[in-house]
Amino acid sequence: MEPEDLPRKPKTDMVIGENLDAISIAELEQRIKLLDSEMARIRAEIAKKQQSRNAADAFFTKPAG
Repeated sequence: MEPEDLPRKPKTDMVIGENLDAISIAELEQRIKLLDSEMARIRAEIAKKQQSRNAADAFFTKPAG
């Protein structure tokens, strides 16, 4: 198998806050897609952790009375 036959990973060497003047529109749009998917992944992780926290809080909270 030749190296050019291998799947390529998307370019992810972006730096938050870097100068965008030399980056093409296509590359900027790709960055937006990557960032959108990363934000969705992070939001899902937050929701999962919040559910775990809520379950722990419910388990360890004394009933009122």
